[in-house]
Amino acid sequence: MDAATVVGILVVALGAALMATGALRQGRAVRPLHPARARVAAERARFRVLLRAAGMAIASARDAAGHGEPAIVTVEDVMRLAADHFGHVEVSRDHAAAALRHQYERAACAADCVTDAYG
Repeated sequence: MDAATVVGILVVALGAALMATGALRQGRAVRPLHPARARVAAERARFRVLLRAAGMAIASARDAAGHGEPAIVTVEDVMRLAADHFGHVEVSRDHAAAALRHQYERAACAADCVTDAYG
């Protein structure tokens, strides 16, 4: 056997092993094994959900505001959307306010929005 044939066989064997591993795991994502890493990952996921809820609250407030009126976005709107749309019932007001402040600054809302997230 020459070197090219051996490399080809190794590549095929490695591919078959990866496919068998994927079939056994059935596409499940690997969870962090260490509890601290799992907690950090859950906190990041919760903050991403709060950012989405804050973005939705800003968008709905802008849609509801009349021409020339400021859009009023409250922390309670973010908390309500997080509970209704994403199932996060227990969200602290501080975390929701931080997410709203982040989205408020990202979306340049100072020109046409009013919020209680800074109070």
